[in-house]
Amino acid sequence: MRKLWNSIAFFSHLARRRSSYYSTLRNAPFNPFIKPNKFTSTPFRTMDTLVTKPSQISSRQRKIAEKSQFEEAFESAETTEEMLKAFSDMEVVFNEKELGLASLKIGLKLDREGEDPEKALSFANRALKAFDNDNKPSLPFAMTLQLMGSVNYSLNRFSDSLGFLNRANRVLGRLEDEGVCVDDVRPVLHAVQFELANVKTAMGRREEALENLRKCLEIKEMTFEEDSGELGKGNRDLAEAYVAVLNFTDALPYCLKALEIHVKQLGMNSVEVAHDRKLLGIVYSGLEEHEKALEQNVLAQRILKNWNLNSDLLRAEVDAANMMIALGRYDEAVGTLRNVVNQTEKDSESRALVLVSMAKALCNQEKFADCKRCLEISLGVLDKREQVTPVEVAEAYSEISMLYETMNEFETAISLLKRALGLLEKLPQEQHSEGSVSARIGWLLLLTGKVKQAIPYLESAAERLKDSFGPKHFGVGYIYNNLGAAYLELDRPQSAAQMFAVAKDIMDVSLGPHHADTIEACQNLSKAYGEMGSHALAIEFQQQVIDAWESHGASAEEELKEALRLLEQLKRKARGALSNEVPMKALPLRGAMSNEGPRKAPPLPTNTPATSGVSQPDIPLRQSRTV
Repeated sequence: MRKLWNSIAFFSHLARRRSSYYSTLRNAPFNPFIKPNKFTSTPFRTMDTLVTKPSQISSRQRKIAEKSQFEEAFESAETTEEMLKAFSDMEVVFNEKELGLASLKIGLKLDREGEDPEKALSFANRALKAFDNDNKPSLPFAMTLQLMGSVNYSLNRFSDSLGFLNRANRVLGRLEDEGVCVDDVRPVLHAVQFELANVKTAMGRREEALENLRKCLEIKEMTFEEDSGELGKGNRDLAEAYVAVLNFTDALPYCLKALEIHVKQLGMNSVEVAHDRKLLGIVYSGLEEHEKALEQNVLAQRILKNWNLNSDLLRAEVDAANMMIALGRYDEAVGTLRNVVNQTEKDSESRALVLVSMAKALCNQEKFADCKRCLEISLGVLDKREQVTPVEVAEAYSEISMLYETMNEFETAISLLKRALGLLEKLPQEQHSEGSVSARIGWLLLLTGKVKQAIPYLESAAERLKDSFGPKHFGVGYIYNNLGAAYLELDRPQSAAQMFAVAKDIMDVSLGPHHADTIEACQNLSKAYGEMGSHALAIEFQQQVIDAWESHGASAEEELKEALRLLEQLKRKARGALSNEVPMKALPLRGAMSNEGPRKAPPLPTNTPATSGVSQPDIPLRQSRTV
């Protein structure tokens, strides 16, 4: 991910020039960002008749003059080498506390350049030691904490980074409470919020990262004009974050706002508008509005072609072909992809990914022999790229596995997913993708009757995705539903009922009680209680199933008939039960919604296979695969 100081031009002034908030430190022993008055001496004339004695300069005054010269040398330095040379000279006459601001400035510059994070960390540590003992919070202290967070993020020390950034956030909050000028606080606060979003995303805590990005946008809205390009970019960043957690509904208004701002500011033919339209196409695809998606993609292609951005254009054409496949326009998609293949180099990763999309179109046409040939060529290339671009290769393996699954070659599909998982496990920032792949492996093993093998993968998926998508994401419910089905298959109805109860609780919130998948979870819960012999509870949940299907009207006539049949079956079993049967209470969720709750799931759609109670995952590693 692009470094903070390069991605937001407005806030880069924190590392490049003096700002008004340094004026609060004029009384500090040394401030390298403020040029002090030069020391001057006035000759003193004695009463002697012909001889003028030279003025005597004390050692203290000489030291002040020397410090002044070093300060000016540091202030005038432009390159990193010049700054380091001046800093080395300053170390002779200044103590560590006096060097705090100079250490901060060098650390910020090194962090912005990004070439030597360890050296940037060493200066950040020196600045932190200089400021950390002060009883009163200050903006330079907050900036130092932000710098510590940024550098630790660059070194993949995410937990350390998060700690420093949270601390910086608290310091800035205290400064706001004390009435420090908001124009001074906002740039640093934005930097901290943006970095928090980066770190939480890398840790898989994407739902929390969204909140930080929303705060970033709020700060920009208070800082910039209504139609500023920075606001356009901020809206697009937030839309992309929503797309990453498959929340296309919330992504849509931010993406439309970004497009509106960029069109007004830059015109219809700008590159920024092209990027907005590409993203809008992805959002519409996620909302299954494929015609709108294709329309935006075509408009984006025209702009990219005008600017001769061939690489971006190639990706857009592949995206367009995938949209055509979603619309059932397979021949048109194949024609587009053949044209794209001719623009790629033999044995290149780009060609491999284009062939995957072509195989998808051929598979939908049931041309399985041609589909497999495309996949074999693609796999031959991808195998050599695992160490170079592991995320893209893992994504491609996952997509290829779905095609083999469609052709009922489940062992090949599982094998490819395990290869993808092996790559993703080495990348902590891909925790959400790791969880998605684990969930799909678990589902395929469950589908093929390997229930005991499926459970560890489903449990692992739950842990990985718990923070990534949030405890109430609809996909979480699908994994709990699959775990319930697995426990029921192993004749563990009590554990199954607990999982189904969690699934229903999540889906009630995320999908609504009348959604087909929520009703399925409720049906599964009724079945689990029936298996346990708790007929009263089974009947209660079965009645909820009936009420939910009735709300669908004539479109759910067959489902309602089946639900009524199962209710009568439960009633007959209840009448035949022993009269002294002890009624059971509904099982507790066993802390399911807490941080230590049971299993979790990724976002999964409603495609349900023949296996009873099992929800099929369909979790792309990226919503829109690019070449």
